[in-house]
Amino acid sequence: MPGPPTNGVDEELPDLVLPVEARDHCRGRPGARYSLVEYGDYESRRCDDVRTIVGELERELGDDLCFAFRNFPQSETHPHALRAAEAAEGADLQAKFWLMHERLFEHQDELSDELYRRLARELPLEMDTFERDLASGAPARRIAEDLESGREAGVAEAPTFFVNGRMHVGSYEFLPLLDALRRTP
Repeated sequence: MPGPPTNGVDEELPDLVLPVEARDHCRGRPGARYSLVEYGDYESRRCDDVRTIVGELERELGDDLCFAFRNFPQSETHPHALRAAEAAEGADLQAKFWLMHERLFEHQDELSDELYRRLARELPLEMDTFERDLASGAPARRIAEDLESGREAGVAEAPTFFVNGRMHVGSYEFLPLLDALRRTP
Protein backbone atom coordinates (compact mmCIF):
# COMPACT_ATOMS: atom_id res chain seq x y z
CA MET A 1 0.00 0.00 0.00
CA PRO A 2 1.56 3.29 -1.02
CA GLY A 3 2.02 6.10 1.43
CA PRO A 4 1.40 9.77 0.80
CA PRO A 5 2.59 11.07 -2.56
CA THR A 6 6.07 12.47 -2.84
CA ASN A 7 7.51 14.78 -5.43
CA GLY A 8 10.58 12.59 -5.86
CA VAL A 9 12.91 15.22 -4.44
CA ASP A 10 15.07 14.23 -1.49
CA GLU A 11 13.60 16.90 0.74
CA GLU A 12 13.64 17.21 4.49
CA LEU A 13 10.53 15.48 5.83
CA PRO A 14 8.42 17.13 8.55
CA ASP A 15 8.87 16.17 12.16
CA LEU A 16 6.10 15.30 14.57
CA VAL A 17 5.08 18.58 16.20
CA LEU A 18 3.59 17.07 19.34
CA PRO A 19 5.82 14.29 20.71
CA VAL A 20 4.27 11.03 21.89
CA GLU A 21 3.28 11.45 25.51
CA ALA A 22 0.80 10.31 28.13
CA ARG A 23 -2.12 12.13 26.38
CA ASP A 24 -1.75 9.78 23.41
CA HIS A 25 -3.58 6.53 22.80
CA CYS A 26 -0.59 4.21 22.90
CA ARG A 27 0.02 0.51 22.65
CA GLY A 28 3.47 0.11 24.07
CA ARG A 29 5.17 2.65 26.26
CA PRO A 30 6.06 6.19 25.26
CA GLY A 31 9.84 6.31 25.15
CA ALA A 32 10.19 2.84 23.59
CA ARG A 33 13.11 2.37 21.21
CA TYR A 34 10.83 2.86 18.16
CA SER A 35 7.72 4.97 17.76
CA LEU A 36 5.01 4.85 15.13
CA VAL A 37 2.31 7.51 15.16
CA GLU A 38 -0.67 7.23 12.86
CA TYR A 39 -2.98 10.10 12.04
CA GLY A 40 -6.08 8.15 11.07
CA ASP A 41 -9.73 8.31 10.05
CA TYR A 42 -12.31 5.65 11.01
CA GLU A 43 -14.07 5.88 7.66
CA SER A 44 -10.92 5.54 5.54
CA ARG A 45 -10.43 2.14 3.86
CA ARG A 46 -6.68 2.73 3.81
CA CYS A 47 -6.66 3.29 7.57
CA ASP A 48 -8.53 0.04 8.05
CA ASP A 49 -6.07 -1.75 5.76
CA VAL A 50 -3.00 -0.56 7.70
CA ARG A 51 -4.36 -1.92 11.00
CA THR A 52 -3.13 -5.39 10.05
CA ILE A 53 0.30 -4.07 9.18
CA VAL A 54 0.55 -2.15 12.45
CA GLY A 55 -0.37 -5.36 14.29
CA GLU A 56 2.41 -7.22 12.47
CA LEU A 57 4.90 -4.50 13.40
CA GLU A 58 3.79 -4.70 17.04
CA ARG A 59 4.32 -8.47 17.07
CA GLU A 60 7.72 -8.17 15.38
CA LEU A 61 9.09 -5.37 17.57
CA GLY A 62 7.31 -6.21 20.83
CA ASP A 63 8.23 -3.93 23.73
CA ASP A 64 10.57 -1.95 21.49
CA LEU A 65 7.61 -0.28 19.73
CA CYS A 66 5.19 2.36 20.89
CA PHE A 67 2.26 2.77 18.49
CA ALA A 68 0.11 5.88 18.94
CA PHE A 69 -3.14 6.66 17.14
CA ARG A 70 -4.26 10.24 16.64
CA ASN A 71 -7.53 11.30 15.08
CA PHE A 72 -7.48 12.94 11.66
CA PRO A 73 -11.07 12.68 10.44
CA GLN A 74 -11.46 13.90 6.88
CA SER A 75 -15.02 15.13 7.13
CA GLU A 76 -15.06 16.52 3.60
CA THR A 77 -14.86 13.02 2.12
CA HIS A 78 -15.91 10.90 5.10
CA PRO A 79 -19.11 12.30 6.65
CA HIS A 80 -19.15 9.83 9.57
CA ALA A 81 -15.47 10.07 10.53
CA LEU A 82 -15.76 12.91 13.04
CA ARG A 83 -18.62 11.34 15.01
CA ALA A 84 -16.80 7.99 14.98
CA ALA A 85 -13.70 9.69 16.41
CA GLU A 86 -15.88 11.33 19.07
CA ALA A 87 -17.26 7.89 20.00
CA ALA A 88 -13.71 6.55 20.38
CA GLU A 89 -12.74 9.53 22.53
CA GLY A 90 -15.91 9.12 24.58
CA ALA A 91 -14.97 5.49 25.18
CA ASP A 92 -11.49 6.62 26.18
CA LEU A 93 -12.98 8.62 29.05
CA GLN A 94 -14.02 5.22 30.44
CA ALA A 95 -10.63 3.63 29.59
CA LYS A 96 -11.94 1.70 26.58
CA PHE A 97 -10.44 3.57 23.65
CA TRP A 98 -8.76 0.59 21.99
CA LEU A 99 -11.86 -1.59 22.26
CA MET A 100 -13.99 1.09 20.58
CA HIS A 101 -11.20 1.80 18.06
CA GLU A 102 -11.17 -1.79 16.86
CA ARG A 103 -14.96 -2.10 16.80
CA LEU A 104 -15.34 1.07 14.74
CA PHE A 105 -13.04 -0.31 12.07
CA GLU A 106 -14.77 -3.69 12.18
CA HIS A 107 -18.10 -1.92 11.50
CA GLN A 108 -16.75 0.72 9.14
CA ASP A 109 -19.61 0.26 6.66
CA GLU A 110 -22.22 0.91 9.37
CA LEU A 111 -20.95 4.12 11.00
CA SER A 112 -23.86 6.01 12.58
CA ASP A 113 -24.93 7.41 15.95
CA GLU A 114 -27.02 4.28 16.47
CA LEU A 115 -23.93 2.09 15.93
CA TYR A 116 -21.82 4.14 18.38
CA ARG A 117 -24.44 3.71 21.10
CA ARG A 118 -24.77 -0.02 20.36
CA LEU A 119 -21.00 -0.51 20.53
CA ALA A 120 -20.83 1.53 23.73
CA ARG A 121 -23.43 -0.76 25.34
CA GLU A 122 -21.56 -3.86 24.14
CA LEU A 123 -18.15 -2.78 25.50
CA PRO A 124 -19.82 -2.10 28.06
CA LEU A 125 -19.66 1.61 28.83
CA GLU A 126 -21.79 3.40 31.39
CA MET A 127 -24.24 4.89 28.92
CA ASP A 128 -25.33 8.00 30.84
CA THR A 129 -21.69 8.95 31.31
CA PHE A 130 -20.89 8.22 27.66
CA GLU A 131 -23.74 10.44 26.44
CA ARG A 132 -22.84 13.18 28.91
CA ASP A 133 -19.16 13.06 27.90
CA LEU A 134 -20.05 13.35 24.20
CA ALA A 135 -22.35 16.31 24.92
CA SER A 136 -19.67 18.02 27.04
CA GLY A 137 -17.48 18.60 23.98
CA ALA A 138 -14.40 17.00 25.59
CA PRO A 139 -14.05 14.38 22.81
CA ALA A 140 -14.43 17.08 20.14
CA ARG A 141 -11.72 19.22 21.80
CA ARG A 142 -9.36 16.24 21.87
CA ILE A 143 -9.95 15.60 18.16
CA ALA A 144 -9.36 19.28 17.40
CA GLU A 145 -5.98 19.03 19.18
CA ASP A 146 -5.05 16.00 17.06
CA LEU A 147 -6.14 17.75 13.86
CA GLU A 148 -4.17 20.87 14.76
CA SER A 149 -0.99 18.95 15.63
CA GLY A 150 -1.33 16.94 12.42
CA ARG A 151 -1.78 19.99 10.22
CA GLU A 152 1.17 21.72 11.91
CA ALA A 153 3.26 18.66 11.09
CA GLY A 154 2.19 18.65 7.44
CA VAL A 155 -0.47 15.92 7.57
CA ALA A 156 -2.88 16.30 4.66
CA GLU A 157 -4.51 12.86 4.52
CA ALA A 158 -5.18 9.77 6.54
CA PRO A 159 -3.41 7.58 7.13
CA THR A 160 -0.17 9.45 7.63
CA PHE A 161 2.57 7.85 9.70
CA PHE A 162 5.43 9.35 11.64
CA VAL A 163 8.29 6.93 12.16
CA ASN A 164 10.48 7.78 15.13
CA GLY A 165 9.22 11.35 14.98
CA ARG A 166 9.62 11.94 11.24
CA MET A 167 6.92 11.77 8.58
CA HIS A 168 7.09 8.55 6.59
CA VAL A 169 6.80 8.95 2.84
CA GLY A 170 6.66 5.70 0.93
CA SER A 171 4.96 2.36 1.17
CA TYR A 172 2.78 1.47 4.14
CA GLU A 173 3.53 -2.22 3.71
CA PHE A 174 5.13 -4.24 6.52
CA LEU A 175 8.74 -4.50 5.31
CA PRO A 176 9.19 -0.85 4.24
CA LEU A 177 7.72 0.36 7.53
CA LEU A 178 9.82 -2.08 9.55
CA ASP A 179 12.93 -0.97 7.68
CA ALA A 180 12.06 2.69 8.26
CA LEU A 181 11.53 2.08 11.98
CA ARG A 182 14.85 0.28 12.33
CA ARG A 183 16.93 2.76 10.32
CA THR A 184 15.47 6.09 11.44
CA PRO A 185 17.38 7.43 14.43
